[in-house]
Amino acid sequence: MSVCSLFDTHTHFDVTEFDADRIELARQAKRVGVEALILIGFVAERFPQLLAVHRELQQFNTAPKSYLAPGLHPVYIEQHQPEHLDHLQQILQTQACVAVGEIGLDTFLPQHKQPENLAKQREYFAAQLELARQYNKPVLLHIRKAHAESLQLLKQQRFQLGGIAHAFSGGIEEAKAFVKLGFKIGVTGQITNSNAKKLRNVVQQLGAEHLVLETDCPDMTPLCCQLSDQQRTRNTPVNLPYVLKGLAETLAMPETDLADILWQNSLAALHLTR
Repeated sequence: MSVCSLFDTHTHFDVTEFDADRIELARQAKRVGVEALILIGFVAERFPQLLAVHRELQQFNTAPKSYLAPGLHPVYIEQHQPEHLDHLQQILQTQACVAVGEIGLDTFLPQHKQPENLAKQREYFAAQLELARQYNKPVLLHIRKAHAESLQLLKQQRFQLGGIAHAFSGGIEEAKAFVKLGFKIGVTGQITNSNAKKLRNVVQQLGAEHLVLETDCPDMTPLCCQLSDQQRTRNTPVNLPYVLKGLAETLAMPETDLADILWQNSLAALHLTR
């Protein structure tokens, strides 16, 4: 497998599952071409650990460059409190954050469809879009079974800073709608699954210019990296080249050519120049 410069645009590399071997994994990831990664926030109580891991990774030139994206995840909506938005704003004021995320709407589970739960999700999504606008940041979107509602809210808020629709699971028309709003589409290890026909159709119709890579580690392990059907295999940034390989095969493109496009897409989505 050739070594290409890759950007892991969505990781939870700060979680406790990586405490024992995080730096060694970071070094391994850099050796296989992962030059940059984003540490994604999801609950306020973990913001200190998010910042600590970010500082830790910055100490090593043998690790990928680390970027911060704090946010309040919709799945954990019951945990979020108004003061958590204040904490998020404080981080945006004091840290060099690249985006706000992951934020959005999720109605995948029955409890998330309950009116009170969904209303609170919408409230926190809108509040975080406003913070992103205030600090001129793109957003990293988590959306499951709520693409139409999320698009509607983005339009209502007139959000124009774009970002990434993470681990995209919608259809082609929804993908085009996000692209029209300035978003790139995040592709995970799911692309390595030959049964992921919906995702494969979306990326083939969109083309490489609208896509970015992500591991979503420790979840979304590429099929080729899973050790057993019975036990969940931890995903790591080291597996990002397999996501590239699966996407290159789906698009019938050379990996090196595709990697160059995806790198530039990542910079564009995150308003970075290098």
